[in-house]
Amino acid sequence: MRRNEEMKLGLYLARAGYHPSAWRDPSAPTGCGLDIDQYAYLAALAEGAAFHFVFLADHQGIISDHSAIARESGSDDFEPITLLSALSSRTQDIGLVATATTTYYQPYHLARMFASLDHLSRGRAAWNIVTSASDFEAENFGEKELPDHETRYARAREFVEVAKGLWDTWQDDAFIRDKKSGIYADPGKLHLLDHRGNHFSVRGPLNIGRPPQGYPVLVQAGASDTGIAFAAEVGEVVFTAEPSLEIGKQYYRALKEKARALGREDDRLLVMPGIVPIVGTTKQEASEKLRKLQSDTHIDVLIAQAQLSLGSVIDLRSVNLDALVPDKLPPTNFIQSRQKLLVELAARQNFTWRQLIRLVSDSRGHLLVVGTPDEVANTMIDIFDQGAADGFNVLPATAPSGLKDFVEFVIPELRQQGKFRSKYSGQTLRENLGLNRPANRFTQASVRALSKLDR
Repeated sequence: MRRNEEMKLGLYLARAGYHPSAWRDPSAPTGCGLDIDQYAYLAALAEGAAFHFVFLADHQGIISDHSAIARESGSDDFEPITLLSALSSRTQDIGLVATATTTYYQPYHLARMFASLDHLSRGRAAWNIVTSASDFEAENFGEKELPDHETRYARAREFVEVAKGLWDTWQDDAFIRDKKSGIYADPGKLHLLDHRGNHFSVRGPLNIGRPPQGYPVLVQAGASDTGIAFAAEVGEVVFTAEPSLEIGKQYYRALKEKARALGREDDRLLVMPGIVPIVGTTKQEASEKLRKLQSDTHIDVLIAQAQLSLGSVIDLRSVNLDALVPDKLPPTNFIQSRQKLLVELAARQNFTWRQLIRLVSDSRGHLLVVGTPDEVANTMIDIFDQGAADGFNVLPATAPSGLKDFVEFVIPELRQQGKFRSKYSGQTLRENLGLNRPANRFTQASVRALSKLDR
C-alpha cells in the first residue's frame, strides 16, 4: 500500500531535554524529573502541534557509571506507566508511549497495566517493548548479570504473544452490564489463555476488559540482526537511531523487506528514527546553543555516557582521548546495535575518542541537525521523501525551550510543504497512525469454526 504523504511525529519526553546538560538550561524547572506540571506542559505543547504521541524511555534502575551521578539529571524520574496514566487525564488526543522491559516484568503485570492505560486514555496507549540492557538492572532483581542477548529476545517474543493473548481473553462485547436482567458479563465471551511455554505459564483471563484499541500500539527499537527480526515480526512503530540518510535508507529497506516476508504490509510498520533538532534564527545562533550545552557538560558525564553507549567494554578514562577510535571493540551484552553504529560512524568520520565522546553526548547516535527552521524541516523532508523514514521521534536538546522552538518555527515549515498535519484525524492512537485495530483471536477462531460447519 502507498504510504501517507504526511510524516508521523512523536515527542521524546525527557525531563529537561535530551542533552545531558539540559537540566542546567534556564528554561528548565529545577526539579523537572519529578515535576508533573513540566511533563504536562510539554505534552500540551506537543498536543497543540498535533504530534502523534509522546514517548517515555525507561530502565529498571540507574544504569550509568556512578562516577557521573553527581552531575547527571537522570536519577530521579517517574515510572512511565504511572506518569502517562496521570497525563491521560491532562491530555485529549495525543498518544502515550511507555517503555517497559520484558526481562524483569511478568506478562500478566504489563498486559493489565497497559490495558488500564488504554482504558484511562480512551485508546491512546502504546507499549515500547524492550529487553533490559544493563547488569545494573539485573542486580536489582537478584541476578549478577543479564541473560545473553538471544535469550532476552526469545523471552521477549513469548512475552508479547502472552500479552496479546491476555488482551484477547475477553471479547469486545463481553461486558453487558444490564441492570434490568442482572447480567454483568457474558461467560460465553470469556476465554482462558492457558499458555504453557519455555519462559511463561499463564492461565488468564485478564481481570479487565479488552483495551479500546484491541492491543495498545506496539513500539520497538530493534537494530541488531535479532532486534530487526523482532521488530519486523511484532513492531508497529519502530524507533531507531539513524545518523545519516544512507544508513537510514538501508535500515528502512531491510526492515520493510523482512516485514513483507512475514506477510505484513508496509504501512502497518512505521519507521520513526530519532532526530535532535537545535533551531536558531540563523545557523550561528543554533550553533551557539549547542556550544553552550557542550560547555555545561562535565567530562565525567561525557565519558560515562560514551562508555555506556559503547557497551561498557572499554575504560575510557584510561585511553588517549586524542587517539583514533579502533574499527572494532569487544562484543557487548548491552545494546549491540548502538555500539556497532557508533564504531562504524567513528570509522567513516576518522574520529578520535574525544570527538566520538562529544558526539555521543550531543546525540547518542541519533541524527543531530543544527540550523535554521527551514534547514531542519528540509532535512526531515529529504529523509522522508527518499524513503528512510515514515516520520520522526523528535528529541529536543532542551525542554521546554527547544521544543517551543521546534513547534513555533519548524512545524509551520513542514506544514507549508504539505508534510505534516494540522489536526488530529482519529479518536485513538491507532486511528491517528493509520494502523488497523487487531481482531480478537478467539472471535476469529469461532468464525473460522462456524464457516467450516457451513461448508
